[in-house]
Amino acid sequence: MSAGEDFLHGMAIASAQRAHALLEQSGGDDALLARALEQVAAPGLALRSGAFEIIAEIKLHSPAAGALAGPDEDLEARARRYAAAGALAVSVLTEPERFGGSLGHLSQVAQALQAADVPVMAKDFLVDPGQISAARLAGAGGVLLIVTMLDDEQCARMLARADELGMFVLIEAFDAQDLARAGALLQGRGAERSPVLVGLNSRDLRSLEVDPGRLIRLAEQFPAGWPRVAESGIGTPEDAAAMAAAGYDAGLVGTALMRAPAPDVLLAGMREAGSAARAERR
Repeated sequence: MSAGEDFLHGMAIASAQRAHALLEQSGGDDALLARALEQVAAPGLALRSGAFEIIAEIKLHSPAAGALAGPDEDLEARARRYAAAGALAVSVLTEPERFGGSLGHLSQVAQALQAADVPVMAKDFLVDPGQISAARLAGAGGVLLIVTMLDDEQCARMLARADELGMFVLIEAFDAQDLARAGALLQGRGAERSPVLVGLNSRDLRSLEVDPGRLIRLAEQFPAGWPRVAESGIGTPEDAAAMAAAGYDAGLVGTALMRAPAPDVLLAGMREAGSAARAERR
């Protein structure tokens, strides 16, 4: 088992343990779902025609990059800056052990962005539909699903739960096989269901290092008809322009924004450069 695969395997085990504890504390999946269904609807995902979108991420720590923010980080202020700069959505790491996240962080950000009408996406190593219900209870309007961590039946159950709760989904792939599986899972999916984005993570599972070339090499292997998201390795407006020129509709950006002294300026610059490159591609 490679270092990256071992990392994902460990994350899956830890996530399953947290899911089990969550369901026990919440009275079971049905009870958790019922509570989630009672929540006020989250802001919807609104892709803008012709724009290169940015899903801006909030994470306090990264196994690869180390600490990205201190415990006194003003999450609400950061989220508002992202929204003001035009973020399509704000991704919040909720994994507690390796990324320092929590559902509490997600709830803070969701409340801060309600007035801005910008949805929040729960980013974690989700393995159980109950975790999607918990994210909706915390205010999430969308979730990330890592296809390589889930079998087809699990993926179908997770997508069905997101549909039931009116949440968008970002399906994350790591290679061509994952992209093919995503396409098969989405085949026949009607437009009346919740929005789905398909993302490709450029982090290499063998070394856990970013391989930006993967985003270019596999750009044409995405399933047709679904918005394409470039994940990891986008740090500058020039990077965003390159991804847009390769056919991506959006980028998920975390570390670069967390480290930037003016994250709203960087985000706006990425959107502008990416949108210009999309216009030229047409």
